[in-house]
Amino acid sequence: MKDLIPEDLYKILACPLCKSEVKYYNNKKSLICNKCKKIYNIRNGIPVLLP
Repeated sequence: MKDLIPEDLYKILACPLCKSEVKYYNNKKSLICNKCKKIYNIRNGIPVLLP
């Protein structure tokens, strides 16, 4: 599956709660924090990183 978020943006994304790295989750339909496991949706190719 093609990445929804441009690679240069994806590299700098971080969880707004704990500042840890995020990775794709649920077949690239959302992002998950590596540390606190909070899940963030991706809408129209835009990560919604609201706590």
